Amino acid sequence: GERKHAVGVPTSFSLLPCSITWLLCVLAISSCSREPAEIRGDLGDRGTRVATSDTPRPRVDVPADAPLVVFLGDSISAGLHLPADQAFPAVLQRELTAQGNPFRLVNAGVSGDTTAGGLARVDWILKQKPDVVVVELGGNDGLRGQDLANVEANLRAIVTRVGAAGARVLLLGVRIPPSYGATYADGFAAIYPRVASEMGVPLVPYFMEGVGGVPEMVLEDG
Repeated sequence: GERKHAVGVPTSFSLLPCSITWLLCVLAISSCSREPAEIRGDLGDRGTRVATSDTPRPRVDVPADAPLVVFLGDSISAGLHLPADQAFPAVLQRELTAQGNPFRLVNAGVSGDTTAGGLARVDWILKQKPDVVVVELGGNDGLRGQDLANVEANLRAIVTRVGAAGARVLLLGVRIPPSYGATYADGFAAIYPRVASEMGVPLVPYFMEGVGGVPEMVLEDG
């Protein structure tokens, strides 16, 4: 059937500077609507397949006044086992810059990070005075069976602190396999639209759509 990506943009965004509002919308749409890039598997030093490309990445020329966007995430944002310029925030920056929608990138992804870890370091990130913080956290919480109430509380606290600092949030929805049962997995997935709706932030419902769980699109550890 036809895929539909719902990106909730609250009406309060009309009060934001046009460039930031527009960038948030473009980030949200770009994060969930593009088909995954084709990759070629090679073995890295640790025997883990890494995505490589024969096409050289062009130098990204970003205006000094472009919005500063921080990706607060885990290994997916960090690009574990990948060259830095192949982590998805860097790929997204190149694509949007090529379209005339540049942003200055800070990749604050930390492999293995959880929502609690992101909350612990968000104040340090906010010292850089970002315009937008893209929150990509929760996968490690879910894989470890963390209490859902705590996961949600951490995400809400992150959104609150970012907003209090004058930055805007783009929340990336995360889903997990039903290792702990369908009830837990469904409850986990429901956290993200609830937080986005109740706290008035835009949401990419499932930013790994088309990639997550597709063997040829992921590293050997899944």
